[in-house]
Amino acid sequence: MFRTIRRLLIAALAVAASGDAVSAQRERTDRPCAPCPPGARCLVPSCPVSGPEAIRTLTHVRAQMDGRVIRYEIEDRYINRGSRPAEVDYVLPLPKGAAFENLELSINGEMVAGETMRAERARAVYEEIVRKLRDPALVEWMGHDLLRTRIFPIQPGEEKRVVVRFSAVVQREGDAIRLDWPARAMAGARTDDDWFDLSYPLGGSLALGEAYSPTHTLHSRDKNRDREFRTVRANGSSGAMTVLVPVRRATEATLSLISYAPSGEDGYALITVTPPARLGRTTPRDLTFVIDISGSMSGQKLVQAKAAGVQFLNSLERGDRFRLIAFSSDVRDWRGEWSSVNDESIRSATRFLDELRATGGTNIDGAVAAALSADSPRGRLPLVLLLTDGAPTVGETNADAIARNAAELRGKARVFTFGIGADVNAALMEQLALQGRGTATFVRPQESVERAVGVVASRLTSPVATDVSVKLEGVRLYAAQPQGKIDIFAGQDLVVLARYTGRADWTTLSVEGRGPDGPVRWTQRVRVPARSSENAFVGRLWAVQRIGWLSAERRRTGGNSETDNELRQLGERYGIPTELTSYLVVEPGMNTNQIASTAPSTPQRRTLGASVAPAPTIAGAGAAVNDQARFEAAKQSAEQRDMKSLGDERSRMAESDGKMKVAGGRAFRADKDGVWTEAKERQAARVVKVRAYSAAYFAILRELPELAQLFAVGDKARVEGRAVAIEVSTDSGAVSLDDEALRALVKDWR
Repeated sequence: MFRTIRRLLIAALAVAASGDAVSAQRERTDRPCAPCPPGARCLVPSCPVSGPEAIRTLTHVRAQMDGRVIRYEIEDRYINRGSRPAEVDYVLPLPKGAAFENLELSINGEMVAGETMRAERARAVYEEIVRKLRDPALVEWMGHDLLRTRIFPIQPGEEKRVVVRFSAVVQREGDAIRLDWPARAMAGARTDDDWFDLSYPLGGSLALGEAYSPTHTLHSRDKNRDREFRTVRANGSSGAMTVLVPVRRATEATLSLISYAPSGEDGYALITVTPPARLGRTTPRDLTFVIDISGSMSGQKLVQAKAAGVQFLNSLERGDRFRLIAFSSDVRDWRGEWSSVNDESIRSATRFLDELRATGGTNIDGAVAAALSADSPRGRLPLVLLLTDGAPTVGETNADAIARNAAELRGKARVFTFGIGADVNAALMEQLALQGRGTATFVRPQESVERAVGVVASRLTSPVATDVSVKLEGVRLYAAQPQGKIDIFAGQDLVVLARYTGRADWTTLSVEGRGPDGPVRWTQRVRVPARSSENAFVGRLWAVQRIGWLSAERRRTGGNSETDNELRQLGERYGIPTELTSYLVVEPGMNTNQIASTAPSTPQRRTLGASVAPAPTIAGAGAAVNDQARFEAAKQSAEQRDMKSLGDERSRMAESDGKMKVAGGRAFRADKDGVWTEAKERQAARVVKVRAYSAAYFAILRELPELAQLFAVGDKARVEGRAVAIEVSTDSGAVSLDDEALRALVKDWR
């Protein structure tokens, strides 16, 4: 009997029509401050609570995909760290088209499920139970795939466990399955641990490939017959997550396009190309490993560099040819010619590396010239890997001249550079790689050189297509990152981020290049809308890579007003620290205007708590540049250009102080009152204030569903539209809007 009563007291899903659900939302029940006698009404407008209230300490999302159906289970844990009973009240967005199944709440150590009833009755039962300080939970449907969940009471020091389950049909986007996990909004809560686990069968009819997230970093492992991926949302990040799972086909490439087309500007495109899993032939390679053995490389650096050389040798395949070049003041070319890959040549090359000793200066110009001087016949792909820890001190020492000399000799070779330590001329390493259609990798003294070289070398196996270009029929792509012709290697997806102008509801995405057997062309029908508020993360991810490219260009040319303005505007709009934009942290109550008026004329900026010197230029341009700052600046822009997920970018930014968040592709900062405000200049002519989780709040979401991601930044926020700003607060603002006011708000927002 008692079990039956408890089940009736648990939360109910309101399956009434949208109008009924919103109507039921209009009156919010406040928490009682203390138990009341039976029949007495002692609800008070506001209960003071000492210290934090209900804190969400753990969120664990488990998603299991089986065929075309995906099942979700969300486990939340809350603890009341205050001194009075607390209520959990939050909105849970569901993936598009998801079907709610049930909610279970821990009561006296037992997980208890609920039942479905009419919305009006469910609310009445919940409020009656609240008056008696018992254990109810209410789940209400708010439309637009939103559920509002309320749980009361959580006693001081008590922990509650809540499990929500729902399922959805997986959506296919081109030749990839797309999974979206929405952002969460919850008043007054934070998360200490936030996990998302996705698993799916290794076999099966869909022949799924390696999952990829453009918004978060995934960690994979195989367990039994399933493949599992985990992502950690550090510090309770509430940003929406997208995961793409390619549907691999043995003989065909997989192409997909995700677009973001905000109102009033050109669109953004995220294009992913997965090459065929198997090829009849591969392009033979000519690889040259260039190792610095100058005096500064002595000790652990040389030990690691030699180990990196062994990693390089282990990456070679039958059919490849290779060379080893060691340089200090002079240049030593092992064997002086190409060597085929066989047991004898690998043993001999390993002995050569083992016998190297560090001494002398750094003749980078001579080493690069030797590496680029060997001829590669048509049909072979020349690749150069250059490893050094210093600036040029012997031979040509002007970095601009070295770069020009390399450009004249490079031909069709691709150049990949590895800069070690703070003394390296990072701008030169970056310029050589950019001109050579390769990548620049920077390794701090405490990092593993062996691992850095091994990662790049493993990516350069089996070229599938070279000189690749990406086009959209009837739509112009521009400002693409990476720029120019691109190479695709087996086992590696190509990710291109670009702006676009024009529209075509359905058009052809084409990828063209040169493969082992001649020209290759892959196509896919895709949709490119003229306006869409979905996938805002694509715009931010494009900005991250664009900033990396602009930073490198700024160092190469010394900078100009156009480059500086674009770099500054992107940093400010998207909240990304750059050479020209900083993230400022001050003590509460400190007057930043007063600080600015008394600061030196050339203050040292602080980005995320770390000192950052002014942007560097290439050595030899006449500027006195701090070596460490130059190294860090080049390392940052190189990492940005190589990013494939916002998870990597968020980790680099280390937004761990809790004063900056990204939601809906926009950057927000918390002011001294705890209001999350967009990190850009305010432009709206008028402001509309609404109370969080009120009827007005949900009416706005119904008309402008794209605001769900922005509101997820917190329960106190200000978001900027075209001609109106909306301020959300838990303690003030309108609780309802008439039809005329709502129409005017929608018009001014868009």
